[in-house]
Parts: sequence; structure tokens; C-alpha cells
Amino acid sequence: MDTNRPSWDTYFMEIAHLVKTRATCPRRQVGAVLVREKRIIATGYNGSPRGLQHCPEGGEKNDWPTGCMRAGHCIRSLHAEQNALLQAAMIGIPCEGSTMYVTCQPCNACAKMIINAGVEKVIYEGDYPDEFSLVLFTEAGMKLYRYINRALEKIE
Repeated sequence: MDTNRPSWDTYFMEIAHLVKTRATCPRRQVGAVLVREKRIIATGYNGSPRGLQHCPEGGEKNDWPTGCMRAGHCIRSLHAEQNALLQAAMIGIPCEGSTMYVTCQPCNACAKMIINAGVEKVIYEGDYPDEFSLVLFTEAGMKLYRYINRALEKIE
């Protein structure tokens, strides 16, 4: 048996990194993978809603209508977590009991959606400046882990 095989967590996090390469946001690329019973049920990356133009070059400016930024946040793009949950909903796959792998910490809006979708566990890698999402996950009793150096660190 090949001892160089990645763990399941590494396998799915590396897929999330591949998914993020499809992101259309020029500021930050994020990928998310929803998994149940070691099977991918949906993926998502951040970008504009389906069928709408991507963030324009220079979209980080605040000028309307070309700029996408309001109060430091992009108002055009959906987050990777949102797109993964929506993809699952569109094809009729419940998220109950699933695990979400995401390349950066979910924001509080995504945390609320993840909780309500019935996701059981979140494994994230990078930081995001939103401590309240961690409060929400803790309050909901979410199994929450930070993926660091190919290992999981439980977030309490």
C-alpha cells in the first residue's frame, strides 16, 4: 500500500484549492467543497451570480456602477460557501450531516447559512477578519477545525 496517500482531510482541502482557481473575484479567491461520507456533494467558489458579468477590472474601487466595493466589502460576488450550498440545493442534495472544507474562515453570513443548512462540521484553512462567525459556530455546537500544515486543530 502506498504510504504517501494524502489523508481524506488533505485530499478534500486540496480539491478546495483547485476549486478556488475558478473564482472570479480579483480581491480574494476562495474554494469550498461539501462532502458527505467521503463523497463530494457540491463545490463552490466566490464570484458573481450566474449569468452576470464578473467583477470589472478595477472593481475594487468604490465608484458606482463600475466599482463593487461598499464599506470595504464586495457587493457583487457570492462567497464560495454560499455557492456550494446553493449548488447542492439546485440539484436537490441535502447538506444535513455534511462537512464543508473551505480555503478560508467563513464570514458570519456564511456561518449562519452553513448552520441552517445542517452542515455538521467545518474545516477551514486561511483567516478571515470576522471573529463573530466563530462565536456563531461555537454557539451552534458546530464541529469546527482549522487545517494547518496538513493537520486539524480543533477550534473551541
